[in-house]
Amino acid sequence: MLKSLVAASLTLALGAQAAGQVNVYSARKQALILPLLEQYSQETGVEVRLITGGADELVTRIKSEGVASPADVFVTVDAGRAQRAKSANILSKLGQADFLDRVPAQYQDADNQWVALSLRARTVFYAKDRFDPSQISSYADLADPKFKGQLCIRSSSNIYNQSLTAAQIAHQGEAGALAWAEGIVANMARKPTGGDTDQIKAVAAGLCDIAVANTYYYGRLAGSDKAEDRAIAEAVGMIWPDQQGVGTHVNASLAGIPVNAPNREHAEDLIAFLLSDQAQTFYAEINHEFPVVKGALPSKTMQDLGEFSADDLPLDTLGVNNPAAVKLMDKAGWL
Repeated sequence: MLKSLVAASLTLALGAQAAGQVNVYSARKQALILPLLEQYSQETGVEVRLITGGADELVTRIKSEGVASPADVFVTVDAGRAQRAKSANILSKLGQADFLDRVPAQYQDADNQWVALSLRARTVFYAKDRFDPSQISSYADLADPKFKGQLCIRSSSNIYNQSLTAAQIAHQGEAGALAWAEGIVANMARKPTGGDTDQIKAVAAGLCDIAVANTYYYGRLAGSDKAEDRAIAEAVGMIWPDQQGVGTHVNASLAGIPVNAPNREHAEDLIAFLLSDQAQTFYAEINHEFPVVKGALPSKTMQDLGEFSADDLPLDTLGVNNPAAVKLMDKAGWL
């Protein structure tokens, strides 16, 4: 039994009898997805049962459960994780579901096995009081030797950094991406430690001048009820990299339907709900991610950061390039 998995049976349907059931296996933390599942259940009467855990653990669990698996929807973070689920042969084709028409093609699997639910950008944060943001306009600049000892970034085991590196491979080839990764390592202010929020906090605390993190971590700090969190957000500025080039790197939370889903109709209905304007806007307000469908608005905090041009690299490319990215980062000495 996988001890790190947390099961939560959510009997959320209104009335004495539920209109059906849908079982969600989610690598997103319960607090981040539960409000939307509650809303879906209230509107439809369908009972939602949620199991949360690590993405790789959930893939292993679904695979080991085989034909007896109750999993109807698999939710994960990052296209690299979605590719691992696809490679494990646990996902089915989504068919010609209407909700797919709402999502741009680059945010869907080429083989129709997963679809993005929300977007996040991986950007550069800097110390307002001591760093000139005009020095950085691209991810390539982060590897410039003039920034030696100034950069905070997570470890190479972090899937977000693996996907960022996978994007560098797509844009400049493995040799160029390796040189970039070696420059990143040379410029690190400290051994990689902590999560994205820790990198932003390190900038505010003076441990480094620049850091790489996903935008929604900044949004949580800026929108926090705690004065100390808001002070950290106020102390840092943000740069949209590669606005004159390929655009800022984006990734997503994603969903697919396992091959043995016992409640496929409800699974498709739930994904369609998650891609509705209402749910997209609601989720953006909760978690400060960007909606994946046109017409839904991001949170005010994200709107205040201004508009940006996103890299239109298909997300499945990030998954395909993941193994090469991991090897390349190891070769560069990115711990």
